Amino acid sequence: MSRFFSRSWVLWGGSLLLMGALVALLVWRPTPGKGKQRPLVVFCAAGLKGPVETVAREYEQRYGVPVQLQYGGSQVLLASLAVSKRGDVFIPADESYLQIGRAQKLVAEVIPLARMQAVLAVKKGGTVRSFEDLLGKGVKIGQANPEAAAIGRLTREALQAAGQWEALERRTVVFRPTVNDIANDVKLGAIDAAFIWDTMLVDYPELEAVPAPALANARAKLAVGVLSHSEQPVAALRFARFLSAHDQGLREFARRRFQVVDGDAWTEAPEIVLYCGAMNRVAVEETIQQFERREGARVTRVYNGCGILVAQMKAGGRPDAYLTCDRSFLPPVTNLFPASPVEMSDSEIVILVAKGNPKGIRSLADLARAGLRVGVGNPEQSTLGALTRRMLEQDGLLGPVMTQVVTQTPTADLLVNQMRIGALDAVVVYDSNTTKVREQLDLVRLPRPDALAVQTFSVRQNSDHKQLAGRLLEALRSDASRARYQAAGFRWRAGEARSGAR
Repeated sequence: MSRFFSRSWVLWGGSLLLMGALVALLVWRPTPGKGKQRPLVVFCAAGLKGPVETVAREYEQRYGVPVQLQYGGSQVLLASLAVSKRGDVFIPADESYLQIGRAQKLVAEVIPLARMQAVLAVKKGGTVRSFEDLLGKGVKIGQANPEAAAIGRLTREALQAAGQWEALERRTVVFRPTVNDIANDVKLGAIDAAFIWDTMLVDYPELEAVPAPALANARAKLAVGVLSHSEQPVAALRFARFLSAHDQGLREFARRRFQVVDGDAWTEAPEIVLYCGAMNRVAVEETIQQFERREGARVTRVYNGCGILVAQMKAGGRPDAYLTCDRSFLPPVTNLFPASPVEMSDSEIVILVAKGNPKGIRSLADLARAGLRVGVGNPEQSTLGALTRRMLEQDGLLGPVMTQVVTQTPTADLLVNQMRIGALDAVVVYDSNTTKVREQLDLVRLPRPDALAVQTFSVRQNSDHKQLAGRLLEALRSDASRARYQAAGFRWRAGEARSGAR
């Protein structure tokens, strides 16, 4: 027992020294010479050194951007980032550390990379041929420290679930700060067996994996995170995109037998196309502009009535993402967007009338009065028009009201503008269209459940930039975006918002 505690104290002392060194590196900010590119500082789990270093060197050579790589255990790196709040990119050996980083407001964007599996590694030709052999007499077992490295934590969790952790812990002769340290110990013969990532066997041809059923669920999901406090987020995101592109960085991960995700296509300055119901513009435009600046990307916005947008898609238009005026305008294009959409917000349908409501309009039925000049949305071009027509049909009012309609427009903004100049007596619009005219005009609310439009966001299945479009969605779900939606008169539906620099 005393030997175990002595070993633990040595381990913790080493971990603290490593953490101190990492903090010092984080705080130190080298000044680039005249005409030189400022380096990107990337903190990377030691077990990912092979692919990340190869990709980083290629990126440096191609774009002239120095990439400074600092390696360590995932937990040690995260703890040092929390202290220093410096650096640009964080690549731990499991995405759970990025989730913790997000909760601590250390990590902004997260881009998925790949998966890997924990295995029991031994030297080829050794005496350990299965998990059961680990408890044999004289077998020396080594592990990565569960409090410092992702492999250690995940294998401990898997072995605890199988009821095998305590016996194995007692037989472990050394705990190391990183998985690379423990793999080298096996390679050199200092220990007989250790838990490493399956992908590391490419760099350790002297080692092989032997059966260990208890590790079946010890899998890691890999992702790259851009740090919230990066002083060069555009450059950091560009490198992260390169690393996660299916035709660039992910090729190296795949070569090393990682199970890679379906990454975006690489382009230095990417562009995505967003089809967006016109009613959403006031709520999303500022967020999209900030997203473009931070990502170094372009979002080509096509604002229009959803009927027109659907017609464009049926004619061959292929947006990367689609933000509807109402969820009813998604089913006609489910061949492009088969996944479940994200509900973003909703907005009531109201009647907008002159100040003081001189015509005494109180309901949809009142719009059938002779002599009124009424404006509604075009049902073939806009969600608003389609929903208005549906309500009128349900109440048996379509014919009488349409006799008083003098204009049908593809967007509600056109109706509001005609009300402002006195060209109409009443229009049916969204509550969110009225935020800038409430001092000049009055609202008549319709207390009925179908007087509601629900806005949804979807990413096109075959987009070349699904990950980038997904990050746009995250930006639109941020705290700052939620405030803009609510200020524009929308009710929020996108769940708990994420904090971030949006």
